[in-house]
Amino acid sequence: MSVGAEDIRAAVRAGMISEAQAASLMALSDARRGARENLDGLDEPFELFRGFNEIFIVVGLGILYGGCISVLAARFFTGNGDLIGALALLAGLFGLSVYFTLRRRMVAPSIALVVMTTLTGVALGASLMDATGYAYRLPVMLGTATLAALVHFLFFRVPFGAAVISLGIIATLSAALVGEVPRMPDLLLLSQSGPAAWITIGVGLCTLVLALRLDLSDPHRVTRRAATAFWLHVVAAPAIVNSVALSLLDAEWAGSDAVLLLFIAIAALFAVVIDRRSFLVSGVGYVVALSFTVLDESAPLAVIALGAGLVLLGAFWERLRAGLMNALPRFPGKDRLPPWTLIASKEAQ
Repeated sequence: MSVGAEDIRAAVRAGMISEAQAASLMALSDARRGARENLDGLDEPFELFRGFNEIFIVVGLGILYGGCISVLAARFFTGNGDLIGALALLAGLFGLSVYFTLRRRMVAPSIALVVMTTLTGVALGASLMDATGYAYRLPVMLGTATLAALVHFLFFRVPFGAAVISLGIIATLSAALVGEVPRMPDLLLLSQSGPAAWITIGVGLCTLVLALRLDLSDPHRVTRRAATAFWLHVVAAPAIVNSVALSLLDAEWAGSDAVLLLFIAIAALFAVVIDRRSFLVSGVGYVVALSFTVLDESAPLAVIALGAGLVLLGAFWERLRAGLMNALPRFPGKDRLPPWTLIASKEAQ
C-alpha cells in the first residue's frame, strides 16, 4: 500500500511530521515514481552547470588557481615543485570543495576543482621527486595525480572524478611499463609491441564493468551513481571501441573493414541496450578522427555513412530501443536496465 501526497499532508496537519520533512518526502516520492518520465524524449541525464553563476565562479577559481600556480611556476613547470606549497594548495582546494561541492552542491565548480586537484597532484609528485632524489619522475607524478583525484572522489563523490581516476590509471600504468606516456596511435593500436594498448583496453573493460554495476543499481538514473556511470562510460568507450577499431583499420588482412563495420554495429546495439548515448558518441568520435588518418581517400564516405547512421539512431533512439528490448530474450539484468516501455506512454499523450 503506497502513501500519497494527501496522506503526507494529513500527517503534517496531525503534527506527525514537519512541513520541511513533508516536502522532502514528496520530492523523494516524485523522483522514485518516475523522474525519468519527465526527461525530454527519455534522454539520459547530463549536467555540466546549473546556471551562469557557476561559470562565473569557475572563471574566478581558474584565475585564483592560476595565481597560486604562478607563485610556484618556476619550480612547478621544471619539475622542481615546492612540497609544502603543493600540499598547501591541495589543502586549499579541498577547503573550496567542502564549500562548493558539499555545501553549495554546484556542478561546474566541482568539476573544475577535480581538475585543479589532479594537476596539483602532478606538482606534488614532482616535489616528492626532489625531496627523495628519485629519478623515475613520470610514473610517480602521474600516480600522485591519480591518488589525489581518488582521495578527492572518496571525500566529495564528484561523478566527473571517476573519469579522471580511470584516465590516471591508464596513464600511470603506461608510463610505468612503457617508460613514457605513449602517443595516441600507440596507445590504442593493439598491434604495437608495447603493452600500452592492452593496458588501455584492460582498464577500459574494468571501467565498463563498474559503470554497468552503477547503472543497474539505478535504472531510473536519479542518483549520483548514474551520473558517475555516465563519466565512466565516456572513458570506457574510447578505451575499448577505439583500441579495437584502430587496430582493425590498421590491419592489412582481407575482411578487416567488414569486421570493423560489424564491431561498430555491435557497439551501437550495446549502447542502445544499456541506454547510454555517451558510450556510443565518445567511442565513435575517435573513430571519425582516426578514419581520416588511416582511410585516406575513402575516409569522407565512411564518415558520411557513420554520421547518417548516428543521426537516424539519435532521432529514433527510444523507438528503436523499445523494439530491440522487446525482441531480445530475457537475460540477467534485463529488468534492471532503464525502462523501455515508457515510450508507449509518451506517444499516447
